Amino acid sequence: MHDTLPLLTATDFPAIRRQPLTTLQVNLGYRCNQSCLHCHVNAGPNRTEMMDGATVDLVIEVLKARRITTLDLTGGAPELSDHFRRLVVAARSLGVAVIDRCNLTILSEPGQEDLAAFLAEQGVQVVASMPCYSPANVDRQRGDGVFDLSITGLQQLNALGYGVPDSGLTLNLVYNPQGPSLPPPQGALEADYKRELLQHFGIRFNHLFALTNMPVQRFGSTLVSKGTFVTYMQLLKQAYQADNLNTVMCRSMISVDWQGDLYDCDFNQMLGLPARLGKTYRPHLRELLGADPEGEAIRIADHCYGCTAGQGSSCGGALESADPAAATISVHAAHQSPSQTVTSGETP
Repeated sequence: MHDTLPLLTATDFPAIRRQPLTTLQVNLGYRCNQSCLHCHVNAGPNRTEMMDGATVDLVIEVLKARRITTLDLTGGAPELSDHFRRLVVAARSLGVAVIDRCNLTILSEPGQEDLAAFLAEQGVQVVASMPCYSPANVDRQRGDGVFDLSITGLQQLNALGYGVPDSGLTLNLVYNPQGPSLPPPQGALEADYKRELLQHFGIRFNHLFALTNMPVQRFGSTLVSKGTFVTYMQLLKQAYQADNLNTVMCRSMISVDWQGDLYDCDFNQMLGLPARLGKTYRPHLRELLGADPEGEAIRIADHCYGCTAGQGSSCGGALESADPAAATISVHAAHQSPSQTVTSGETP
């Protein structure tokens, strides 16, 4: 695995500071039932790093103390945590909205047969990984059989009311490009997904989030191995949109790793760049019981261009203020002049 942090630390990305904290994004651990190429966490079945019960208890205390409005649960596969369900129940009892970043295949894992029903009962918002509506593309990126299991998972969720108008159960899908290119405009891609999934599988969902692949961990290492890291960074920088700085996720969200350490975002967590909180160099979740991160400087590096390129990219998909047309440039065009750029011909 190539370490990309040394290639990212020297940066001219603009300085930004925190706004009021509304979202706590908690990584419950790196264990996952899949090993995906684009995964910036380098998650997989053999990872053992998982949040313990005492730290989960502390998450609940912080939800109370800081009046957090949204708890965003991620991993790995967050549902594999022994404490996932009790954390969800505790957060919902406090009136906190809960997001589960679900890979869909987890719904078919032994011991998870009632998971979809639990999520519906608790009113959890499901953000589901679905990199394509083409079986061959999904299986190539995530492994043989993943597409069929993903469709099965979506159908389970639909049967419970997820994605159905006026049900109150939100189902959003996530698209990542399969290679070193920016995602196409989110609105048009969402329309394609809705048409294809409904026509072929009877599946409905609320929204599609188009996310940029970040040059860290497994995906970043692959870029280095293939000699495309520099051109991918050129692509991100050339597509930079200053307006996206106003709505990047790190302004109102803080990321918590499986040990309870704090980061400005999930990507900084994977790079080992801790947040700053007062004079504490490596703040822990317990610091949030008494300290307010508003106004603190956000740790930046060159990977931050991934969130501000083209239409922008956050855990909630594209940033509305950006120019969607800028998101069609491929890495192979990153070294060309604007008049020579080409659109990506990759089929979702």
